[in-house]
Amino acid sequence: MATLTEAPPPLTPTAPEKKPPRKRGRLVPYWLLLPGILWLVVFFALPMIYQASTSVQTGSLEEGYKVTWHFATYWDALSDYYPQFLRSVLYAGSATILCLVLGYPLAYLIAFRAGRWRNLIMILVIAPFFTSFLIRTLAWKTILADGGPVVGALNTLHVLDVTSWLGMTEGDRVLATPLAVVCGLTYNFLPFMVLPLYSSLERIDPRLHEAANDLYARPSTTFRKVTFPLSMPGVVSGTLLTFIPAAGDYVNADLLGSTDTRMVGNVIQTQFLRILDYPTAAALSFILMAAILVMVTLYIRRSGTEDLV
Repeated sequence: MATLTEAPPPLTPTAPEKKPPRKRGRLVPYWLLLPGILWLVVFFALPMIYQASTSVQTGSLEEGYKVTWHFATYWDALSDYYPQFLRSVLYAGSATILCLVLGYPLAYLIAFRAGRWRNLIMILVIAPFFTSFLIRTLAWKTILADGGPVVGALNTLHVLDVTSWLGMTEGDRVLATPLAVVCGLTYNFLPFMVLPLYSSLERIDPRLHEAANDLYARPSTTFRKVTFPLSMPGVVSGTLLTFIPAAGDYVNADLLGSTDTRMVGNVIQTQFLRILDYPTAAALSFILMAAILVMVTLYIRRSGTEDLV
């Protein structure tokens, strides 16, 4: 008598075993980072180490400098040149505020109202970069010259009376005053404010504005509750890109200012290239970097914008 046997279970395809990634494949990202790391080491880390060692040296150019760990150079530099430090923060902060006031409406126009003229306006914003920084600054000596149309208009409107009261100008002159330095800083660094603002505003979904209009929000309310909060990453990025280089700038104060408007960048340049006091110049550089780092850290934490990237 024949016996029935159970049919064998159906064969199920088995997934091929995954081979562990090769060691060479795991190292690919690090090889890609190697050129950037080498660039930072050669052109940033090594010069910083050299400047740090220079700041604690003593001696002279004729006899040579030796590392004696003379940290009193930092205190001497700060006590001798603290007015220039305060002036740099004041001028850079004023220029940053002016750039924000002027740049935000321009970035808003490009992002939401420019239409087919957007590319043309962007080219006009970037066009000054095709001219030398020095030539652009020298042009402001002509713009703000005594007896020129700009100074004449400011006199007619009695604007210079207000700026003289604030200590920004002297009489009927604008050149060789703090106002001229701030104007030069504002003009030269305005694109650094406009471009991050535009990038941030351009990413805002227009449907959010439509939703605000559907909820009968006024344009001012829409700007205050929707547009400006969403553009805060651009505001923070723009203010940092403007304030940091403006605080260390020396060209505008040298060409548009006077001895009473010298910034810490002018002092560092003089110590390095004219007086040849390298330890003091290096100490001033590190004090400036440390002060900017502290201010930037506090500003970012205060603004509450973690998504800057």
